Amino acid sequence: MKITIDKTLWKEISSDLQQMQTFLEQQFLSLAQNEGISKLSPDQITLYAFLTLRQEMSEGGLLQLLYNGYGPFIFENPFAKAMRLWGFKDFSKFIYSMRELYDKYHQKLESMDVNDDEFMALYEQYPEMEDADDEFIEIEPRVFKEIATFVMKNIHCFEIEAC
Repeated sequence: MKITIDKTLWKEISSDLQQMQTFLEQQFLSLAQNEGISKLSPDQITLYAFLTLRQEMSEGGLLQLLYNGYGPFIFENPFAKAMRLWGFKDFSKFIYSMRELYDKYHQKLESMDVNDDEFMALYEQYPEMEDADDEFIEIEPRVFKEIATFVMKNIHCFEIEAC
């Protein structure tokens, strides 16, 4: 699915990481939700997967990602492999390390139906996830910057057209 953006606006967005973050989130999260993932290219799907992972991990960590049912999308698809192929080997290894926690806990978490208080109590029941959450918070700014730079250098792969 093609995304068209004014050249001047693209230059402005490309020079500011915060604007790039907002642009990518608005365009790809809403595009996938409104048009459906099947309409996206493989690179667009990979970017959508990263943005979804980032959003879930930033808001509630791995526990939230699994509880909200995004585990299969992230861990049962070639997302980690795509990150490696894009050149993000360390981040790919991090995704693979989280896969172990996914394999261990996803069935139980995905089948739960809890209220907010019960959900908050789950953090105490699954302390293993805290290490993954802490590592993500530590590496996320660098990883996002690297991915945003990759997108800017390869806009054709993401069907972004600056005209």
